[in-house]
Amino acid sequence: MPQTHTIAELNALKADIVRWGMELGFQQLGVSDVDLAGAEARLLAWLADGRHGDMHYMQRHGSKRSRPAELVPGTLRVLSARMDYLPAEQIEPAELLDHASRAYISRYALGRDYHKVLRDRLAKLAKKIVQQIGAFGYRAFVDSAPVLEKALAQKAGIGWMGKHTNLIHDKAGSWFFLGELYTDLPLPVDTPGDSHCGSCRACIDVCPTQAIVAPYQLDARRCISYLTIEMRESIPLEFRKAIGNRIYGCDDCQLFCPWNKFAKPTAEGDFAPRHGLDDVELVELFLWSESTWLQKTEGSAIRRIGYAMWLRNIAVALGNAKRTPQVIAALQSRCDSSLPEVAEHTRWALEQHTQNAVSG
Repeated sequence: MPQTHTIAELNALKADIVRWGMELGFQQLGVSDVDLAGAEARLLAWLADGRHGDMHYMQRHGSKRSRPAELVPGTLRVLSARMDYLPAEQIEPAELLDHASRAYISRYALGRDYHKVLRDRLAKLAKKIVQQIGAFGYRAFVDSAPVLEKALAQKAGIGWMGKHTNLIHDKAGSWFFLGELYTDLPLPVDTPGDSHCGSCRACIDVCPTQAIVAPYQLDARRCISYLTIEMRESIPLEFRKAIGNRIYGCDDCQLFCPWNKFAKPTAEGDFAPRHGLDDVELVELFLWSESTWLQKTEGSAIRRIGYAMWLRNIAVALGNAKRTPQVIAALQSRCDSSLPEVAEHTRWALEQHTQNAVSG
């Protein structure tokens, strides 16, 4: 294909790209330009308020996050791709929230690490484009670089930013991953998604830690996903009871979003729950040895937090669980752990049961 492309050629190429993407397992693809001035202003205000907490990487790259051509010189368009991940389960996820003995793990982390799945599909998509037009400039991203993926996806017509700051599609809900191809191809852009949240505030009201401090404003320092995945230090005491049994991430704002009545279980085998993690006892997980944990989390996004944080999070959940001899014994087995964060959170959990026994 020549260096200059006619409108007809670009329209035909885009149609091919969308078709190839669907064949590769994406549910939707869209194209946006690279003007993110509005999103950049919101990001800078969020950072200035310190709402990113310890996620220093959010400001480390400066304007490269909001100016795609600074991250990848020559970028003219961003191709955003959506892949649904909601697994089919025997038990409704909402029924597991704050369960007396079972763990809740964010549904996106139950199967294979999405980074690997989407990156592989994007690479195959790029290869198809090369086969069609020859070499072109591109770079693929899946939540692994300074990219404002949700702002780009909204501009590409994938959906709109909900009040919980997740992207929502009016026919598919919000249970999906995003991936991007930055490219120098001047493809025709799509119409940005319009908001359909209206006066609904279900996500705001249901958030266990009141992390959604106003519509479209999330304070990550209060978010359970941040507390259980991003924050390496001790979990603040003020949030431990509210965490309940959520040991890796939190889905409450999605579980109670009315638009997710349209979400359909994924047919993607890689996202099917592994090792029964969609319905498992907290005590069982807490007693995993490090070698067992490494084996059970191989190829999983859960690996990113490490074994110590895994135990730290479960200790908090056990402190919120129903008191049983098994729970107490499990906690006692780790209250003198050589891992400081594990020992501290385990002792807190035991204190909760002691206080409850006295008050009861």
